[in-house]
Amino acid sequence: MRRVPLSSPGNQTVADAGERAIIAAIRARVPASPDWLTIGIGDDAAVAQPERGALEILTTDASVEGVHFNRRFSAPCDIGWKALAVNVSDVAAMGGAPRLALLSLALPPDLAIADLHALLDGFLDMAREAGVTLAGGNITRSPGPLMIDVTVTGTARPRRVLTRGGGRPGDALYVTGAVGAALAGLEWLRRSDGPPPGAPMSNTRTPENSALAECVDRYRRPSPRVRLGALLGRNRAASACMDLSDGLADAVEQIASASGTGAAIDAATLPIPPAARRLFEDLGRDPVTAAVAGGDDYELLIAVPKRARGRFATVQRQARGVAVTRIGELTRDRGARLLRDGRAEPLPVGFVHF
Repeated sequence: MRRVPLSSPGNQTVADAGERAIIAAIRARVPASPDWLTIGIGDDAAVAQPERGALEILTTDASVEGVHFNRRFSAPCDIGWKALAVNVSDVAAMGGAPRLALLSLALPPDLAIADLHALLDGFLDMAREAGVTLAGGNITRSPGPLMIDVTVTGTARPRRVLTRGGGRPGDALYVTGAVGAALAGLEWLRRSDGPPPGAPMSNTRTPENSALAECVDRYRRPSPRVRLGALLGRNRAASACMDLSDGLADAVEQIASASGTGAAIDAATLPIPPAARRLFEDLGRDPVTAAVAGGDDYELLIAVPKRARGRFATVQRQARGVAVTRIGELTRDRGARLLRDGRAEPLPVGFVHF
């Protein structure tokens, strides 16, 4: 079979180009490797020099079409961006700085080469923003959906790694950014008229309302809190931390369970964007319940003990404009509760796959 070079995609598919051409194209687009990456893309495995005096943090996440993303809602560049961003967010939640990434792609044969290029655009844009080097990966054929599997490594100094289980009763709970924005964006996309069948993947819609458009952007292109997470670990400014991949409710439950505590969340303090509140109300849903249970925000939930509040204030000042809101505290009484209008109610259940 004659293979078509990826440099001139036209209307060709990945099946037309072939595995070797795809790998060569990816390799050609990756920036020059840093000195500490001894062997990068192109060999059986990558080889990197460890960072002296640092612990290594490893995380992996798979993004599966129809489960984690819908090609009617997200352009390929957004899919590539998000596939890396969700992993970078995990490293940030551990108080580390991301360093290396491995990218494995399971590609449907009919995927357009132009869409593959765009997916790489988004992935490499996120890599530049997060300071991550793509060191290698794998290409394989998928008989079904598009699948993107990413592994990221990061580093943190000894006694600077954050976990879910370090919290204690009385620790204040803070959340970065906003909650419920990504879910509101997804709900708008689900109810909007998507591109017609057969239209390019990049033909995706955006609300005319700028505030709602920000929610859609939060769903398509989350902003992992890389700098803030690293500052939390470096300054020992938190006792526990977790990212909001599966929603605030899930993160609160996970930190409380791992720490052997309960948790109380004040509904009145939750940073829910007004546009998200209005959309949830228009759909007949309780805005607080929807925002707390919804996932894909990729913010950080942070537990801060009293002794560390001075250091935490320093981190806030150095966070370059990232909003941080106190929303509750860890408690001696087990169980996670939502405090609303003077009453305590069970915290909604976050997202779970099964």
